[in-house]
Amino acid sequence: MKVVKFGGSSLSEAKQLRKVANIIESDPARRIVVVSAPGKRFDDDIKVTDLLIALHGNKVTGLRTDDAMEQILQRFESIINELDLSRELLTGFEATLNEYLETIQDRERLLDALKSCGEDFNAQLLGEFLNKSGVPAKYMPPGAAGIKVTDEPSNAQLLPESYDALQKLDFSEHVLVIPGFFGVSETGRVVTFPRGGSDITGAIVARGVNAELYENFTDVSFIFSAHPGMIESPHAIKEITYREMRELSYAGFSVFHDEAIEPLYKNKTPIMIRNTNDPEVEGTKIVAEREFIPEMPVIGISCDEGFTSITLRKYLMNRQIGFTRRLLQILEDHEINIEHIPSGIDNLSVIIRSNQFEGNTKLEDILQDIEEHLEPEDLYVEEDLVLLVIVGEGMKEHIGIATKTTSALSDNNVNISMINQGASEISMMFAIAIEDEEKALQAIYNNYFQYVGV
Repeated sequence: MKVVKFGGSSLSEAKQLRKVANIIESDPARRIVVVSAPGKRFDDDIKVTDLLIALHGNKVTGLRTDDAMEQILQRFESIINELDLSRELLTGFEATLNEYLETIQDRERLLDALKSCGEDFNAQLLGEFLNKSGVPAKYMPPGAAGIKVTDEPSNAQLLPESYDALQKLDFSEHVLVIPGFFGVSETGRVVTFPRGGSDITGAIVARGVNAELYENFTDVSFIFSAHPGMIESPHAIKEITYREMRELSYAGFSVFHDEAIEPLYKNKTPIMIRNTNDPEVEGTKIVAEREFIPEMPVIGISCDEGFTSITLRKYLMNRQIGFTRRLLQILEDHEINIEHIPSGIDNLSVIIRSNQFEGNTKLEDILQDIEEHLEPEDLYVEEDLVLLVIVGEGMKEHIGIATKTTSALSDNNVNISMINQGASEISMMFAIAIEDEEKALQAIYNNYFQYVGV
């Protein structure tokens, strides 16, 4: 049995829903479908989720909601009309939006309720269209499926008992169509997952029903070894491990969100990335273990922008018991998450996502606390850093990865601010200036993939 998830680009308009219905019908093993909200139909289009967020903004700021509501309903109306579905669906959608706007007073709760409508309405549409196409289907909201979550708005965490409920789902007579992105709290409130929410729902359902395979349909056929926008015709990855995918997702790969891997990792459920527009292609498979290919120690290279480093230098730092703990306590007191901590005997750096310093004085306050409590001899900040990460299970078996990589960067006049290798030895991080990002990525890609066939 397979659980199938379709992303927003796969469900953006009527012609895409027809493709989705054909994909489901073509394989009887596809018994549960998780859907996203309609995405962009073209480059300048607006995702339905963004339209719903705009509707919320108008409501809470006291602006008229008519235009925003009309835009949302028009997106769904165009699909309903083209697929010749019942207009009662649209009437129900409008009633649901109005009910939320009129009855939910809390701003955060209203935002969650409205955001969930994109997925919820799309699941109802797809369920009806599948039935019309001759595929027995049943729309099943997350609450009915048993997806129970914690009650923190926009940050839902699955409650463990959800898996027991999911195991009892009956998909023998109908394909179940479940909206992604949200669950229901124990008090009956709609609560959305963080970013990548529909991927998270799909993974949760696949684990809960013990699926043999979780298929994630998007608008690409493969995960590539580097960003196609920065590298021309990059190598297509046929198989990658959970750990490798997690490292690359963290460092900017956006095809599959890293939070969505965790439920499947525990059960070792394989994931297949596939293309709705080219469904015959067997895409990238994410697995627990894969065969090591000696000539490919590195499987992927990724860059992520927007980092700041804070570096301290103090003679005999390594002799001071609790020095690192006190630094981390300062950052915790200011509610700052840390990404990496490269260190030496007399110096220590912390790498932090820069967006945590936007619209506040946290950076200045942290530097002041460091000066006061740790008394470093030198303290400096580097901003606008890019983290370039190379990943591969074969790296730990291959001698000279660090030398080969630093040489490639040096030969292309890329200055390295710092290097950090993970304890697992399957990844290595290089902090570089943002202006060097593209040439650094190209240099390293050429080093590892120049002679690898696509």
